Amino acid sequence: MNDPEATGSDAGVTPSGSAHMSSSPAMISDYQLQFEAKRAFVWTAVVGLVILAVYISQSLLVIFGAMVFASMIDGGARLLGRALKIGRMWRVGIVLLLTLAFFYWLATYAGSQISREAAQFPQIIEAQVSQAISWLEGQGFAINQGDLQNLAGNLMSGVGTVTRAIGGIFGGLTTLLLIGIIGIYFAMEPDLYERGVAWMLPNHKRSDFYITASKMGAAMRRLMAGRLVGMVFEGLFTWALLSFYGVPMAALLGILTGLLAFIPNLGALISGVLMVLVGFSGGTDMGLYTIFVYFLVQTFDGYVIIPLIAKKTVDLAPALVLAAQLVMGILFGVLGLFLADPMMAMIKVFLERRSEQNDQQLEQEAEQAHGT
Repeated sequence: MNDPEATGSDAGVTPSGSAHMSSSPAMISDYQLQFEAKRAFVWTAVVGLVILAVYISQSLLVIFGAMVFASMIDGGARLLGRALKIGRMWRVGIVLLLTLAFFYWLATYAGSQISREAAQFPQIIEAQVSQAISWLEGQGFAINQGDLQNLAGNLMSGVGTVTRAIGGIFGGLTTLLLIGIIGIYFAMEPDLYERGVAWMLPNHKRSDFYITASKMGAAMRRLMAGRLVGMVFEGLFTWALLSFYGVPMAALLGILTGLLAFIPNLGALISGVLMVLVGFSGGTDMGLYTIFVYFLVQTFDGYVIIPLIAKKTVDLAPALVLAAQLVMGILFGVLGLFLADPMMAMIKVFLERRSEQNDQQLEQEAEQAHGT
């Protein structure tokens, strides 16, 4: 005779005694209550994810900055691919080597001169600001220098607090290092991470995701390529014109103008103010010449460079970009200020893609109704 217990165990049935267990006390037999419980769980999860996103928003911004950096590397690798028929990893390596070579040249050949100019730069700016305040007071304006200093100190402390929070105990250099490392990983194997995100989506959403991601990537590459072209043009043009007239710190002002050109609107204003302050330190004629150089560079960039770039990239309204920069600058400091424009561009591409999907759905519904 067969042992019933042994037969049951061999057959793969539930362990002895589990068949006689009662129903779970957590079971909800009412279908309506089940539906409400599931909906409450979903809402709780959504709220929790939003709170988590706010809590780790600084880290998410660093990751987005890495994606922006990866798009620049990817754009350079694609550009090399038109001339060099080699593997993608080799092209990415060439782009990184050229970038390192540029910074090495900047540190070795131009580093000593720029460091000396940078040491004198704050003193010149402070002296010129004091002269400007004295001139305004002579014209009848009541200006309290202490209030201006307190205002500037509050602004810098507010921005610096968030910037230090992003960078951690090692400061902003650690943030830049993290952005560079993560960006290189993204640039080496972008398809790997794209497939990973698509894998977490439902099957019927994956095709739309790939189309949206492709459009976002193309827009980001073109935006960053146009931004780099504008930075190089403004930096070199400013340096050449200022050096021609003998304006002091021409190299430093050219580098600052090129770097600040990455920030639309605000960057040009800041670089212009610094340029004019340094120019007036050499006399009225030199100050007027720096004003002429500023307007010449910005006019050519605004009416020639930017329109050529805008035809092939995301065209954003200046007021929208400025508002995003102000908000991101207050929330995340300097890093948010730099990444406000790319983030707005990605949001615009996503909304445009969403609008296309809605139009396609409406057309399909109309065709079905017409066929019926």
